[in-house]
Amino acid sequence: MNTQASEYKGDKYPLPLRLLHWVRAVLIIAQLWTGWTMVRLNDALPAKFDWYYPTHKQFGILTLLVVLVQLAIRSRKTLPASPAGLATWEKKCSKAAHYLLYGLAIVVPLMGYSMSSTYTQSDGVPFFLIHLPELLPKNDNWFSVFQWLHRTLAYTLLVLVVLHVLGALKHRYLDADPRNDVLRRML
Repeated sequence: MNTQASEYKGDKYPLPLRLLHWVRAVLIIAQLWTGWTMVRLNDALPAKFDWYYPTHKQFGILTLLVVLVQLAIRSRKTLPASPAGLATWEKKCSKAAHYLLYGLAIVVPLMGYSMSSTYTQSDGVPFFLIHLPELLPKNDNWFSVFQWLHRTLAYTLLVLVVLHVLGALKHRYLDADPRNDVLRRML
């Protein structure tokens, strides 16, 4: 093991959080792609309603559950401090971005669930082998509100994901201080 690797070993996130981080990343990116794709498909295409919508709903609920498990684990683990080489503004932006990423990873699926629950022509929310109850009354006016929120917040999440990735790459490849390489903490 090289000296630099052993020097930074203690500031890695716990393994369960690292694994869940990457699972959540894949789920969110897949959800964003699936959602963007399905709304652009022609309604006459059977796959739109037979595959895309049910898959998007199921994996939206799965994403929500992964985030909740991740937050439960985070609350019980000691997390590494921000790298000492980061400027104060970078630490504050990072903290705010993480709060927003977690918050949106919860709120976006909840808005999708609410959309599906309130839409009068929805057949509910499948979750793999079970069918989840619809918790809200059918109301197409409320559906329109939840649809707008779901879409707007999903695009906001996409922007944050891009900024998160760009920030990690900036710290890895452009920062002079190797302690700023936050990506290695998640690998």
